[in-house]
Amino acid sequence: MTYNINEKGYYGEFGGAYIPEMLYPNVEELRQNYLKVMKEPSFQKEFNLLLKDYVGRPSPLYFAKRLSEKYNTKIYLKREDLNHTGAHKINNTIGQILMAQRLGKKRIIAETGAGQHGVATATVCALMGLECIVYMGEIDIARQAPNVARMKMLGATVISAKSGSKTLKDATNEAIRDWINNPVDTHYIIGSVVGPHPYPDMVARFQSVVSKEIQWQLKEHEDKTKPDYVVACVGGGSNAAGAFYHFLEDTEVKLIAVEAAGHGVDSGESAATSVLGKEGIIHGSKTLLMQTNDGQITEPYSISAGLDYPGVGPMHAHLYKSGRAEFMSITDDQAMTAGLELCKLEGIIPAIESSHALAIFEQKKFKPEDVVVLSLSGRGDKDLNTYINYYKL
Repeated sequence: MTYNINEKGYYGEFGGAYIPEMLYPNVEELRQNYLKVMKEPSFQKEFNLLLKDYVGRPSPLYFAKRLSEKYNTKIYLKREDLNHTGAHKINNTIGQILMAQRLGKKRIIAETGAGQHGVATATVCALMGLECIVYMGEIDIARQAPNVARMKMLGATVISAKSGSKTLKDATNEAIRDWINNPVDTHYIIGSVVGPHPYPDMVARFQSVVSKEIQWQLKEHEDKTKPDYVVACVGGGSNAAGAFYHFLEDTEVKLIAVEAAGHGVDSGESAATSVLGKEGIIHGSKTLLMQTNDGQITEPYSISAGLDYPGVGPMHAHLYKSGRAEFMSITDDQAMTAGLELCKLEGIIPAIESSHALAIFEQKKFKPEDVVVLSLSGRGDKDLNTYINYYKL
């Protein structure tokens, strides 16, 4: 069994491009060109140079000594929180803005939940002088105000999605509508490994720099290129896709994907797609999706604005169904506790998304000799209000 995408755009039975006819030319143009463009030496050179000089890569692989002592195992943190703009999202937006330029696009649209992808998109649009429109749910605009301010400072137009649950799913719907109405000059920068083929694969490839670095950094630290475990939180799943990418086919490396259980998997307020999801189609791909018996999308919930997506990318749906990755669900309370613990033990304030991944050490025992690499996907600046309200700081 393979865990990578096939030539038809599927991971096992998940993936594909289920799109309205109006979008076909846009998606097809991208599908026909994305691999060709990415292989061009000039593209690679520009992409890698920007990752180095603008994003600040490679991000450090940090041995978390006190955290490791507490849980009696070797914990390494892949510090994506140290990237320019504060998360892994910038890796993908740099790649996609270069792709858009090569396809002659003049206008960029994006969706965002936690705001990190919106900021990263606004950042690269400012860098390249392209028009930027970001769609964001009304509720997310309220709870991620600092990121909204950043986008506006960077020159983006932020449009509020007021339908449905007023969160990420609805922002995505609005962005797709925009794209249908502006098919020729507009490129849609999707922020995760979701959407119609080739997006899940393209985003995973741009994020794969994370696992590529882990290999040589681990060689320096531990004299081996393979960790025993790679751990990452999953909403749509781009940071996990990047952290897993170069280990997908190597079953000696165990993969752990951590989802948001919200108030509990059975509470009715959760975003644990692997447990609650059934096969369905959302935003152009076949995947696992939280839905009612008659196929209506269930509203997801998480204290983390970046994890409350009702589905999961098709790569992760396949990793779950095939058993290649272990999926764990972490509640709001468990995540908030783990986030504060990292602050106190290592002096690092993590994004609440990443705190979900950190919370597994209370749930799962590792051996003292295990090397566990955890993708610290973002920093906690954007979540300070949530931390303040939760802990009454």
